[in-house]
Amino acid sequence: MLKLYNAPHSTCSQKVRICLHEKRLPFEDIRLDLGKGKDQLKPEYLKLNPNGVVPTLVDDSDVIVDSSVICEYLDEKYPSPKLTPDDAARRAQMRAWMRYFEEVPTVAVRVPSFNMGFLPRFAGLSEEQFQAEQSDIRPVRKHFYRRMGTKGFKRADVEAALEQIDSTCARMEKALDNGPWLMGDQYTIADIVVTPSIDRMNDLGYGNIWDEKYP
Repeated sequence: MLKLYNAPHSTCSQKVRICLHEKRLPFEDIRLDLGKGKDQLKPEYLKLNPNGVVPTLVDDSDVIVDSSVICEYLDEKYPSPKLTPDDAARRAQMRAWMRYFEEVPTVAVRVPSFNMGFLPRFAGLSEEQFQAEQSDIRPVRKHFYRRMGTKGFKRADVEAALEQIDSTCARMEKALDNGPWLMGDQYTIADIVVTPSIDRMNDLGYGNIWDEKYP
């Protein structure tokens, strides 16, 4: 049985769950408490994933980390239905989309997400307490948390994030002229990778970005 260490609200976890369900693969759904419990930072989890983030996939004795890498792994090992183009050039195009989504909207969506969803958890903490109890204990997110601090990201950071989401939608809109999917007729991992970011922006009340400009 596949085991997926994940969190319901984590956009990266959502990518892998979409992929698993598309392939109708049964898996043990191991939910981590990323907030008060800090399960992702406990020694037993860090042995599996030293980055201290979710998700992590365990397939027998193999441990796979990074959501997009997990999706590609699943498509290689469990190839039905196939979520990657057969043609090498089209596979490269799909991966270019994936890298863009990882570097732009996946990162951008964290700014309004943390401001609106996670900041209340830190109310009342001094900066020293925040660094000791929240930011500096994180292997790969230390500086992200420090940028946020106890007061949240600055308005300029939020505006920049929304601009990046807008740019993502503009680029997708052009590609979807040849749709219905980013790679044309084939639904691929690229579609999976971007879906949670768009869904999160909609949850945060920013669906007007595409409602008004990119139908």
